[in-house]
Amino acid sequence: MRVLALLDGTLADPEAPLMRADDLSVTRGDGIFETILVVAREPRELGPHLDRLERSGALLDLPTPPREVWERATQAVIDAWPWDTDREMALKLVCSRGIDGGDGIPTGFATGSPVGADTLRKRRDGVSAVALDRGIAPDLKERAPWLLLSAKTLSYATNMAALREAERRGADEVIFTATDGSVLEGPTSAVVIAQGRTLRTPPPSSGILPGTTQGALFRAAEKAGWETRVEPFDLAELRAADGVWMTSSVRLVTPVRSLDETPLPVDAELNRELVDLYESLY
Repeated sequence: MRVLALLDGTLADPEAPLMRADDLSVTRGDGIFETILVVAREPRELGPHLDRLERSGALLDLPTPPREVWERATQAVIDAWPWDTDREMALKLVCSRGIDGGDGIPTGFATGSPVGADTLRKRRDGVSAVALDRGIAPDLKERAPWLLLSAKTLSYATNMAALREAERRGADEVIFTATDGSVLEGPTSAVVIAQGRTLRTPPPSSGILPGTTQGALFRAAEKAGWETRVEPFDLAELRAADGVWMTSSVRLVTPVRSLDETPLPVDAELNRELVDLYESLY
């Protein structure tokens, strides 16, 4: 089951062609997107996702449609989803620069898709990961803003190549590192570690995408008395942590069970506590 809505709120056939062959999302990956989990008709972190969509658009000098347009398309997809048979949906918002040589009017739409079995497995069982060099310095974002390091663009070829490399190595996921050895993020997730009652995640200033699920987890943890820190750490600190998680909108708070074939500590009670903290927000 899939649902497709245009920005005016009308539904379209998800099996019919939609994009023009000369749309810049197709020819150059020139656009932005967000993926949002919707549970029982309620989108999670919709505001932060729309904030991030606007930030990405500003970084690309891409005139994104107003927030109320995205809210309308979102609601159209939610209203058309078969909630009686499927309690969860992955909602994707996509905006491209439009057609090549056109009038600059962006192309946008919203789609709803089921949460896949592999995603549910990773939520339940956790993931194995490999560390891969992202090839960027932690200060590159500041020195070269045109590289769009903290924008959520449609140019995900490198991220997908990294996941294929992880699969070749027998792993599920990737933890990217910077040229100085500091931890960055996953191809589609943020990285969180626990040390005692402190949660840490790398800073967006290192060129990573600010995580919406990571932000939600930190809000919930702070309410429960945890300390949270957004600061650099390296693989040695990650390996010595009491727990490691990769957070994303659809996989949620997923424990990392091994890194480069070396087991990491997985405390079932600690993991359950963090998952419960996140879920307590909804």
